[in-house]
Amino acid sequence: MSFFINSALAQTATEAAAAPSPYINLVFLGGFVIIFYFLIWRPQSKRANEHKNLLSSLGKGDEVMTNSGILGRITKVDDLYVGLQVADNLELKMQKASVAAVLPKGTIKSI
Repeated sequence: MSFFINSALAQTATEAAAAPSPYINLVFLGGFVIIFYFLIWRPQSKRANEHKNLLSSLGKGDEVMTNSGILGRITKVDDLYVGLQVADNLELKMQKASVAAVLPKGTIKSI
């Protein structure tokens, strides 16, 4: 009988020694937050700031490409919309946020 009691006490002592510290979970959680910040949130906010700066710097005569792949020259700039001349007698009014990139001058003629 004492053998069973001693082995039971030894088993509970071993389990208590093998139990992880509750702070380990906080360390893992903090690690995941740091990984999430550097891999997802920070690059996305940098791209958003770059796009906001691009939209604020748009001016008449800039050659741009939209998200849908349309190339054109800006003829009018409004707070929310831009006028794009895509052909000689064709002007499209598009949302300013749909502009993906500003192209170097002369790009449209070279295509």
